[in-house]
Amino acid sequence: MRIISIDYGSKRCGIAVSDPLCMIANPLETVDTSNLFNFLESYFKSNQVKTILVGMPKHLDGNLNDIEKQILIFIQQFALKYPAIKVERLDERFTSKMAFQAMIDGGLKKKDRQNKSTIDRVSATILLQNFLDHHQNLP
Repeated sequence: MRIISIDYGSKRCGIAVSDPLCMIANPLETVDTSNLFNFLESYFKSNQVKTILVGMPKHLDGNLNDIEKQILIFIQQFALKYPAIKVERLDERFTSKMAFQAMIDGGLKKKDRQNKSTIDRVSATILLQNFLDHHQNLP
């Protein structure tokens, strides 16, 4: 069983997935937000997913970002459509900056680093890896 992470945005969503043992996060895809349910439905047909992790966008002061309203609507619709799949939330502050730095450290060319869909995928991967690391240490 896998865990999917979604870096939800108004235009597009970065998606990452865990390995079957839920130890390592890997970037999966960036999809238009309008196609997110179609993508997930297709993915669920060939992969078992036990949890989706959706980032919780907060400002530096801790207040929620404006996109949170859209995210809550998505989560509500998701829960109705897939009641057997657990939904988790995790603070996603700094994941975009960490993603950009990871791409620099990984040697990605400047043109590739400017591709927002790449940043979204890497952000989702960082969010998921943080979640996996935290939950591996729990009994």
